[in-house]
Amino acid sequence: MERIYDFKALTSKGQELDFSQFEGKVLLIVNTASKCGFTPQFEGLEKLNRMYKDKGLVVIGFPCNQFASQDPGTDGEIEGFCQLNYGVTFQIMKKIDVNGEGAHPLFKFLKSRTKGFLGSSIKWNFTKFLVSRDGTEIKRYAPVTKPEKLMADIEAMLG
Repeated sequence: MERIYDFKALTSKGQELDFSQFEGKVLLIVNTASKCGFTPQFEGLEKLNRMYKDKGLVVIGFPCNQFASQDPGTDGEIEGFCQLNYGVTFQIMKKIDVNGEGAHPLFKFLKSRTKGFLGSSIKWNFTKFLVSRDGTEIKRYAPVTKPEKLMADIEAMLG
């Protein structure tokens, strides 16, 4: 059976990130976009990152251009935008697809373990997945759910 720790993905700088290093951590994985109505959520995600990083939370953003072409930039431009405008220090990954034939295997896995409003498909940018320390529990949150609304669930998973 696949586990979240079996996946690898590329960072915005093109380096391979092996998810096995996150075993024992709580993961918050988000498909992001820099030209979306929800883009200001980067601020809340970074706040969660700063609050809980030392307690074991890892926030990872995956830019996606599948929804109304709201992340058209290059990987470098996207990462720069996040740092400049929102002070993002959490990991920004290489742009991916989250739905369809070309969906990244990690998102296929996350969607297969959770159901959203449209079944397993991701309906928009800033869908959030919170993964427990042992990788067995995955919670999914809609794009409209502000990052600060995840605090109680994050604290529960951090123990």
